[in-house]
Amino acid sequence: MLFEGLELVSALATLAACLVSVTLLLAVSHQLWQLRWAATRDKSCKLPIPKGSMGFPLIGETGHWLLQGPGFQSSRREKYGNVFKTHLLGRPLIRVTGAENVRKILMGEHHLVSTEWPRSTRMLLGPNTVSNSIGDIHRNKRRVYSKIFSHEALESYLPKIQLVIQDTLRAWSSHPEAINVYQEAQKLTFRMAIRVLLGFSIPEEELGHLFEVYQKFVENVFSLPVDLPFSGYRRGIQARQTLQKGLEKAIREKLQCTQGKDYSDALDILIQSSKEHGKEMTMQELKDGTLELIFAAYATTASASTSLIMQLLKHPAVLEKLREELRAQGVLHSGCPCEGALHLDTLSGLHYLDCVIKEVMRLFTPVSGGYRTVLQTFELDGFQIPKGWSVMYSIRDTHDTAPVFKDVNVFDPDRFSQARSEDKDGRFHYLPFGGGVRTCLGKHLAKLFLKVLAVELASTSRFELATRTFPRITLVPILHPVDGLSVKFFGLDSNQNKILPETEAMLSATV
Repeated sequence: MLFEGLELVSALATLAACLVSVTLLLAVSHQLWQLRWAATRDKSCKLPIPKGSMGFPLIGETGHWLLQGPGFQSSRREKYGNVFKTHLLGRPLIRVTGAENVRKILMGEHHLVSTEWPRSTRMLLGPNTVSNSIGDIHRNKRRVYSKIFSHEALESYLPKIQLVIQDTLRAWSSHPEAINVYQEAQKLTFRMAIRVLLGFSIPEEELGHLFEVYQKFVENVFSLPVDLPFSGYRRGIQARQTLQKGLEKAIREKLQCTQGKDYSDALDILIQSSKEHGKEMTMQELKDGTLELIFAAYATTASASTSLIMQLLKHPAVLEKLREELRAQGVLHSGCPCEGALHLDTLSGLHYLDCVIKEVMRLFTPVSGGYRTVLQTFELDGFQIPKGWSVMYSIRDTHDTAPVFKDVNVFDPDRFSQARSEDKDGRFHYLPFGGGVRTCLGKHLAKLFLKVLAVELASTSRFELATRTFPRITLVPILHPVDGLSVKFFGLDSNQNKILPETEAMLSATV
């Protein structure tokens, strides 16, 4: 009995010693990790590195970022200020908030900073993309791609975008149960990118499979760049390979079949524009380019579309005011695809609609910010930003803290009206599409899509929340409802008082 007691005491002592050793090892490694990055400060600059924590060895604060969501940035900003250091996705990072701080980052492109997404994002998007290019290569690519989003190009896309949205809303209205708006918005924007932007004639079954693969790709674009079996990064690589095979097949079929088209899609314009600039694109460049176009049109637009629908549900007075404007401008129609065709000039004359879209993008910016790498040490807000570090400028936090916006947490489209114009005092207080030489090329297409969606929602649908409360929002990796947004749709006539006959027939067929 005595020996058994001694053995138990010995075992407990050994366990305690192991726990103490592990704790000490973690504490020492944590401290060495902090010192490792403190040693990277530029000795020729007397200013300190920004305050903050580098988290744990190798993983940094990536775990905190993923788990805390919106609370990560706000809690550290409250503790350390508008400029603080952290370590995310394998890189030392300085996060920046505030119009003047962001202005210096965005206007410092090519001499203070250069674009650099996390390694996982760079590798998965591909080397031939606009987002991954720098210097003269970036400027040349922007010139080539700019024609895709010209006024003439948008005018040619508009009828096709309107038809895709009308078909989608009819399908939503015909569904006997509530739909998950965020999931369906992703399918809508993916279909728009494939059918309208790229002009691919992919069979529905194959398109559905491609969408599933693309979702896996997007889910792992912002992952730890660790290429191990079952890692998110490996899943992203595998999804990219599958996507590229499908895209190459679609591109080759498209290049061989040029008859019967009634408009030039983005891929047509891209191929022609590259030839005009003296460089015909290789198949790999075309695959990377199409993948980037889908990426640009997919996740952020689906996020903004979901936010738009949620705000129209939350604020019925905004929806009614929007309908009043549509009636006054003769835009409100019955929903028949052959009636109520929209034009860019018509949409540009809808001022309240523009205010609604701007307010959605202010309060619910899909992406939190953009990445840069520091080319030379410079001063920002009293700190040194060391050469070689990454910088992330925060769009959403800059909107949230901008002094020009009154009642910043209130959804108020009239803040952008001509009478108030709260965004007129300073360009960098409001930047949902970034700024400087890397302003989002597709911003006009994104706003066009959202405006058409808003017009069709106001014109042809009644919709109501199918749950007792609105869902919680997460910001990682892109703003979206945590459990989706469950909404029931009903098709209406132009008087907004009854279900359309064709919708009623579809409802009867599905019951």
